[in-house]
Amino acid sequence: MNKLIFPILIAVLGTLSLQAQSNKDKKKAAKEETKKEKPPKTDWSKVSLGDRANDHFMVQFGYDGWATLPDSINTTGFGRHLNVYVMLDKPFKTDPHWSVGLGVGIGSSNIYFDKTYVDLKGSISQTQVSFVDATAQNHFEKYKLTTVWAEAPIELRHISNPLKSDKSFKYAFGVKVGTMISGYTRGKDLQNKDGQSLYGNKYIQKEKDRKYLNNIRLAPTFRFGVGNFTVYGAYQITNLWKEGQGPEVRPFSVGLCLSGL
Repeated sequence: MNKLIFPILIAVLGTLSLQAQSNKDKKKAAKEETKKEKPPKTDWSKVSLGDRANDHFMVQFGYDGWATLPDSINTTGFGRHLNVYVMLDKPFKTDPHWSVGLGVGIGSSNIYFDKTYVDLKGSISQTQVSFVDATAQNHFEKYKLTTVWAEAPIELRHISNPLKSDKSFKYAFGVKVGTMISGYTRGKDLQNKDGQSLYGNKYIQKEKDRKYLNNIRLAPTFRFGVGNFTVYGAYQITNLWKEGQGPEVRPFSVGLCLSGL
């Protein structure tokens, strides 16, 4: 029996040694295979991205509101806006995940009021805009203040995959500078204090004057989302009205941005 122990030990040790060597070879082969499958790092200096699709056209729409709104001004419902921009996209040569967007376009804002008259022409005070509570007098069923702007947005953009803008996560921070094109109020269906229509529900009155409105606006912006759909926001840091000629109002916007090209 003792004579058989030594050969058996030799056989067992040999088997374990072969198994260990086999496992080692398998791990080495798997490691080498993983190295082969790992894609090579992209040399962006050899990739042309000048004509890539990356938000060269943007349409924004959503909710508008007034921050720091005085309690004496009765707005109602959700304000609305529509912005359309044409953009240039300039990727960084060293890292095209980042780019700068420069553009021009048109922006608009509509704020709605409840039984309120906005005296844009200054016929009441002669020196500033007035917001008149018209609950106990003739008023419009629907009444809004509209401002229209020519704007130049600038963005610092980041995209997870520079080659697939329409499928990648992206975000952007920026600012837009605007100059006012038009400012006016529009009332529809003039009613008496009891809510009875005076001239029918198709009657419309429009008053246009921007002498008290600030002609320049500056608003930081942000966007984030995937592909051609992003959520965005903007907050105007300049007052809507000229200094001393209207209340302290900071308009803001939140909405959806559709982009492409």
